[in-house]
Amino acid sequence: MPQLALYTFGVLKSPLADPGPLTREFQESGDPVYRTITQQPGYLGHAEPAGGRTMFDSDWGAWGEFVVPSWYDKGRTVETTALAATLSRWTDLRSAFDAIYNGLHRTALNRRNDWFERNGHPSHVFWWIADGVTPTWQDGVSRMEHLHGHGSAPDAFTFHRSFDEEGTPVKASV
Repeated sequence: MPQLALYTFGVLKSPLADPGPLTREFQESGDPVYRTITQQPGYLGHAEPAGGRTMFDSDWGAWGEFVVPSWYDKGRTVETTALAATLSRWTDLRSAFDAIYNGLHRTALNRRNDWFERNGHPSHVFWWIADGVTPTWQDGVSRMEHLHGHGSAPDAFTFHRSFDEEGTPVKASV
């Protein structure tokens, strides 16, 4: 049975190393949100680093080398990195929708304008993968850039313009 890959990417207003209260609030919300997400029905797994000081020099195993969209123009060092990115697998669109738009993640989403720049680029992209396939960071970036340039399609879509595993459009509210 096909599974759903989800790549999210956002450019932060301040580097992760910024000691300011907004950056600290963003970082402190991360662990509780992840713990909640990983316990949601339909959640299958997400990319986690095996080590490294930054996302860029970490070992991501089967998830591949960490890469970012071409529009990311901020730093790549511990002091200058200003991004948040995730890569995960789900059983279906409804499960991902419920996990993201409810509970702690919904509370965090309500704060996104405090933490993230508005840049006219998509913040997430979905695509269907075969059962057991591990999507890579490069897959996510390629699909997000395609989504940005061409809009939603069966191989790169959003919640608002979604497709089922057969490529048929489905209702935005899932």
